[in-house]
Amino acid sequence: MSSTTPRHRQVAARKTSRLPLALAALVAVVAAVALTGSSSASFVSTSASTGTVSAAADWTPPTVAVSAPASIVKGIVTVTATASDADSGVAGVNIQRAAAGSSDWTSLCITNTSPFSCSWDTTQVADGAYDLRAIAVDRAANSTTSAVVRTTVANNVTVVLARPGDVLSGTATTTTTVTGAAGITPTVRVEYAPTATTTWTTLCTAATSPFTCSVNTANLPNGTYDLRSVAVSGSTTYTSAVVSRVVVDNLAPTVTMTDPGTALKGTKTFTATAADTHSGIAKVVIQSSTGGTWSDLCTITSSATTSYSCSVDTGAQLPNGTYSFRAQATDRAGNATTSAAITGRVVQNTVSTVVLNAPSTYLRGTVPLTATTTTNGTISSVRFQRSPAGAGTWTDICTDTTSPYTCSFTTNGTAGVADGTYDLRAVLTDSDGRTTTSTVVTNRIVDNTAARGVDVQTTNGGTAGRIDAGDTMVFTFSEQMDLSSIYAGWSGSATLGTVRVRGALSGASNVLDVTAPSNVRLGTVDLIENFSLLFDNTADMSMTASTVTVDGVARTVVTIKVLSASGYQVSSPATMVWTPSAAALDLAGNPTSTATVSESGQPDLDF
Repeated sequence: MSSTTPRHRQVAARKTSRLPLALAALVAVVAAVALTGSSSASFVSTSASTGTVSAAADWTPPTVAVSAPASIVKGIVTVTATASDADSGVAGVNIQRAAAGSSDWTSLCITNTSPFSCSWDTTQVADGAYDLRAIAVDRAANSTTSAVVRTTVANNVTVVLARPGDVLSGTATTTTTVTGAAGITPTVRVEYAPTATTTWTTLCTAATSPFTCSVNTANLPNGTYDLRSVAVSGSTTYTSAVVSRVVVDNLAPTVTMTDPGTALKGTKTFTATAADTHSGIAKVVIQSSTGGTWSDLCTITSSATTSYSCSVDTGAQLPNGTYSFRAQATDRAGNATTSAAITGRVVQNTVSTVVLNAPSTYLRGTVPLTATTTTNGTISSVRFQRSPAGAGTWTDICTDTTSPYTCSFTTNGTAGVADGTYDLRAVLTDSDGRTTTSTVVTNRIVDNTAARGVDVQTTNGGTAGRIDAGDTMVFTFSEQMDLSSIYAGWSGSATLGTVRVRGALSGASNVLDVTAPSNVRLGTVDLIENFSLLFDNTADMSMTASTVTVDGVARTVVTIKVLSASGYQVSSPATMVWTPSAAALDLAGNPTSTATVSESGQPDLDF
């Protein structure tokens, strides 16, 4: 029995059963072509049947568009395309990327399921601008390439918030640094959250680099906060590390001055009580005033409790008078509070002066020392002290407790001191225990050693062996002498007079001494020669004195120069012997030793 179905329908049915295989192959071919950038499509079909097929053809390519994920992207983002085909339907979509402006396209994914999207790991590419597109292929192998959209990859942006300070008060400024942000223009907001929470609130914003912004911290409750900065570009954000535990403190501390009492004298402790809830006390300053400007008396920067105290020498820092005192506390945020003033407190310290009346430069034996004092209080004592010159190591000589203040300075004997140079001073102690020291009297020379003759010498100025004009005789002492003790009122300048050579009987040697002016105290010289017989002979002379230094010791030298001839001529060498006068005194007043002094050197022909 023959079929009643028209033959062309049978042919069409066979054709339809073969279409999915052909279309799948075609889509694969077109997709491959699409990867090269081509978007053309064609439809070719052959059949072994000789029958005529009537079928609808799809010559219209699909529509496709890609959506940019955001203007700035980082990390893993989703790229989405929309595609449609009214005839045969969308077979697949290839989503691609390329460096901005280039034609080097790389496939991100090929998807045949709507919605057409894929994940893009942007960390696998360098930061910069990229183009995105999508190629859609329908079931008839027609393809379409979407318009290009552009986005910027920015994975390596770093945000750093500089610590604005440990303690903030009033208007504070924050600074944020954004690096690695080439090609993007972020804005920055600074956020805060109470410490140990994550409740972040915007504090202030900055639109341009450098990203600084100011905020009035008075709008925040006092407390401890964490801070961070968030850089925003489009819908992408970058967050800094947290700056932790920043204290906001706009509350001034409390402070109370403790009454120091009255009257005040000597070293006094001044105390104040201060506290601060948030940032803590940075310093407490005790201030004083006599009714006008307040002056800082002392500053305390640390205390283990709320009590802040310091010691003040009222005698040195506060002249006697009536004062007011107060305390000013400053916290670490710079907030300050001043206490109420305590008024009408009297400072009364003893004010004293002492002057050591300078003794003579040269001291010997027991020397009286005296001091002149003044005071507005009571003097307990005056101590007299000595020190080796320039050493500043003071030793008490004696102490007097009653006026007039005097002391006996014993420089010799078992209770004395060694000869040498000393400084002297007086130290007054008042009834408050305060001490006042006099100006130092310097370079007082203690000398308890008698002067002595050191040498006697003659030089010839005329005929050898005879006393005549031009001859000299030189007397050398062991130290500097009081020239006025050698001759009254003498300064050492040239003084005219006469010398006498006394004749001797029975062959005894002659003795030379000064006869004019009268009372010249040089002593006598045994010439050990006979320059004159029986009768005394005289010669005019000139007497001078000078100072020479030998081995660091200053010595007085007296020179007698003969101005006229006298006596006989001698021919035998001899050694003269000088017997100094005890009436000649050194600068300390010690009499010269009368021990004889022999002429130094080999015996010679004197004069």
